[in-house]
Amino acid sequence: MTIVIPMRRSYERATNQLRPVEIIPNEAPYAEGSALIKIGETHVLCAATVDENVPRWMKGRGSGWVTAEYAMLPRSSPERIERERRGAGGRSQEIQRLVGRSLRAVVEMDALGERSILIDCDVLNADAGTRTASITGGYVALVLALDSLRQKRLIDRLPLTGSVAAVSVGIVGGKAVLDMSYDEDHRAEVDFNVVMTGTGRFVEVQGTAEGKPFTQAQLDRLLALARSGIERLASLQRDTLKHAGVTMPRK
Repeated sequence: MTIVIPMRRSYERATNQLRPVEIIPNEAPYAEGSALIKIGETHVLCAATVDENVPRWMKGRGSGWVTAEYAMLPRSSPERIERERRGAGGRSQEIQRLVGRSLRAVVEMDALGERSILIDCDVLNADAGTRTASITGGYVALVLALDSLRQKRLIDRLPLTGSVAAVSVGIVGGKAVLDMSYDEDHRAEVDFNVVMTGTGRFVEVQGTAEGKPFTQAQLDRLLALARSGIERLASLQRDTLKHAGVTMPRK
């Protein structure tokens, strides 16, 4: 006889529910824009820095640039992580490139002018989903930095085409689930990170089967779950920015 043990998720949530999410704006007072995002026990501080220069290969084009850096603090996990003293390692490089690509997807570079915005994403506490949290919180930090430029009349409007957020989905114990904790991510048969705009357009989909290949029906279910989660995150981003004094168009 097979005994089926019901899957219990953190925070006693359903398979289609996010962990508790909080975005605290302006948490790094010296940065032009910042946000501390808490998704369950994953906490990431995102800080935006404006640089009145662009990379050398972009000079003279009249266009701006948005990029990101990512790091996990040594005690953001149960076992100490060594600092990356010789530059970002392979995983960190992969994640910061993903964050940069995701944020650039909704920025009008020509309207930004020849200036750069760097988003530093530092993981304070990790319980899976650090890259997706970095994108979601990084967007809020980016908007606040852009708004600081607008208030200084260095730009006349927010050079944005919309919003962007990200979430993980997966198949755990044969069930499609939204926003996996570390325990679920560790056991997942299928693991996806999905980046989407606030209007439901895909920016990036990273996914793999850890064992048995997944079907088209399972893929469709995972993408639908991701869409529902990102819609909620986009709403929270708008509310957070509104409370910080920035009104975003619903794009």
